[in-house]
Amino acid sequence: MEKTNIVKTENIMNKKNPYLPSIATVSKIVKETPNIISIQVILDNENERKSFSFEPGQVGQISVFGFGESTFVINSPSFDTSYLQFTVMKVGVNTTAISNLSEGEKVGIRAPLGNWFPYKEWENKNVLIVGGGIGLAPLRPLILHIMKNKDKYKNLTVLYGAKTPDDLCYKYDLQEWKKSKDVKIVQTIDNACHGWNEEVGLCPNVLESMNPSPENTIAVTCGPPIMIKYVLDVLKRLNFKPDGVYTTLERRMKCGVGKCGRCNIGEKFVCVDGPVFSLRELNELAEPYI
Repeated sequence: MEKTNIVKTENIMNKKNPYLPSIATVSKIVKETPNIISIQVILDNENERKSFSFEPGQVGQISVFGFGESTFVINSPSFDTSYLQFTVMKVGVNTTAISNLSEGEKVGIRAPLGNWFPYKEWENKNVLIVGGGIGLAPLRPLILHIMKNKDKYKNLTVLYGAKTPDDLCYKYDLQEWKKSKDVKIVQTIDNACHGWNEEVGLCPNVLESMNPSPENTIAVTCGPPIMIKYVLDVLKRLNFKPDGVYTTLERRMKCGVGKCGRCNIGEKFVCVDGPVFSLRELNELAEPYI
């Protein structure tokens, strides 16, 4: 994948100091699941707001003053930067602080960071997306881009799973996407439950039963690391080529610009060389991640 796109980190609010966050106001909070929210923010500085741009797959850092800073994927539409959306699971000090925010409060934003999905290279191809739980977040802007530019792509298929129906994120999107002729949506949960009429089973098992053809198809997956591991195994058995399979990696990031070394995997830094990697790149890592 072309790595010159990491230069876009210079667009971190067009600031000379990449560690200095821009101030943003929380405009909306959406409760996705019992422990996951999506937070929408608007950059306070009008010039920064007008000049801001990002690509599907890129990430940003949210600061809650007095608590800390954490990295999350930007999952609002890349073609609408009037606001930025991040999806957050409540697991630690800073994510708890984010989850406790109210509309109108201030946060710090450092974005965009990292590389992105090479979606322009995928034009005139089928795109197969496999997401699990909050792992649909990095895939959401990619799905929205492809649906908006459907004339440039072949078939779009999304397989999305979670433990229970309550654990599915973006239920509002899923309902709308299922009405669209531009995408095929397959939903699954781990175990059958009352009122569930769709697929039942882990994402890798459902994917294998779907038996997608690798012919002229790009596969993209994101979710819990164990899910990614077995999805990649299935894709290998289905004869998908390493250059035609992509995922996103997660590491604890501090600086976000490749200086601190906290997010390295072998010789790669997730914050600048990723978070998007092809399977070919994963196979070349000195330190196996999956």
